[in-house]
Amino acid sequence: MTRSVFAHVDGVLHAERVSAVSLAERFGTPLYVYSRAALTAAWQAYAGACAGRRASVHVAVKANSNLAVLNVFARMNAGFDIVSGGELARVLAAGGKAENTVFSGIGKSAAEMRDALVAGVKCFNVESIPELDRLNEVAGAIGKRAPVSLRVNPDVDAKTHPYISTGLKSNKFGVAFDDARATYRAAAAMPHLEVVGIDCHIGSQITEVSPYLDAVDRLLELVEQIEADGVKIRHIDVGGGLGITYDDETPPEIDVFVRTVLDRIDARGHGHRDVYFEPGRSLVGNAGILLTRVEFLKPGIEKNFLIVDAAMNDLARPAMYNAYHSIEPVVARSAPKQVYDVVGPVCESGDWLGRERELAAEPGDLLAIRSAGAYGFVMSSNYNTRPRAAEVMVDGDTVHLIRAREEVTQLFAGESRLPD
Repeated sequence: MTRSVFAHVDGVLHAERVSAVSLAERFGTPLYVYSRAALTAAWQAYAGACAGRRASVHVAVKANSNLAVLNVFARMNAGFDIVSGGELARVLAAGGKAENTVFSGIGKSAAEMRDALVAGVKCFNVESIPELDRLNEVAGAIGKRAPVSLRVNPDVDAKTHPYISTGLKSNKFGVAFDDARATYRAAAAMPHLEVVGIDCHIGSQITEVSPYLDAVDRLLELVEQIEADGVKIRHIDVGGGLGITYDDETPPEIDVFVRTVLDRIDARGHGHRDVYFEPGRSLVGNAGILLTRVEFLKPGIEKNFLIVDAAMNDLARPAMYNAYHSIEPVVARSAPKQVYDVVGPVCESGDWLGRERELAAEPGDLLAIRSAGAYGFVMSSNYNTRPRAAEVMVDGDTVHLIRAREEVTQLFAGESRLPD
């Protein structure tokens, strides 16, 4: 579904029923384009697999935090997973509910904790004893009890990029598995905390189910030990991280993934507990593309460069993770293809969007960078004083501008020169 909503019709790439050419002409480039149908289909795959089970889905806001994107999910009664006070504000502004939001992240400030407690978030996913101490103090100061779940590091290899692997002993995240029982006892003894669950998140862009099952097995073993210590666990949060197809990856279908995890939990005798999923990339990744226009063709001795108006500040994943994104012409040319490195205008050799791509293109042509709905705009910056791209949402044959393109003057509006 997510691939078919971005398809060529009469030789021209369309987003649902809208030509990508018309989008670029109307809104300019670089331009992020999202499909409401793709977002909805991905959500329904999760929701359908959870139907009739003690399972719920919390959208990982960090993957794509645009208010319209979040609102699409909020209208379908989604829960949310946040990692900052700013993301909580976005969830509420988008129509989401605090009582259906879990607060993750390793460095919550006292102010963020206070705001989340006042708003009434569903649970805090806590990652250290110092964080427990701070949350207990903040909750006590305002006369609240904070619901907590400990994020336990199961030391499971997710077999993904080291920058987005989060479940190993060497990662900064979570409570060490061997320390978890003692940490739970410490949490249960704090007067302003209420232990409600256990949480893990082993990484991102995971394309196999087996690492999840390994993590679940370890968590359930730990749950039994924790409850033997007299601490009740009501829910199990298995995190997010399910991968998508960028190139030739073959991740499991969403419904197969969800049912396989739930079946393992049931088979281990824990089906009476609530289960939380926290997907991000698998909901939004292939629901978005980035449109960019060719500026120059620059032949070289060792490489040919295709220079476009999008850059590493617009899409950081290739430079940061050596990530692959499919790049294709919006209107195909019949001319012979050449091999290019697709690069942007930013003054860095690391400013590339695709290497060694076979393309037939000329200056002025439009290209579509696929699978840009997750960790695209949210990671963009104003490096080189470049205004960030506009974002639009396509809904059938209707187009909504959901974030206006920045103007250069906005970028330094909060700055000032020294006095004369």
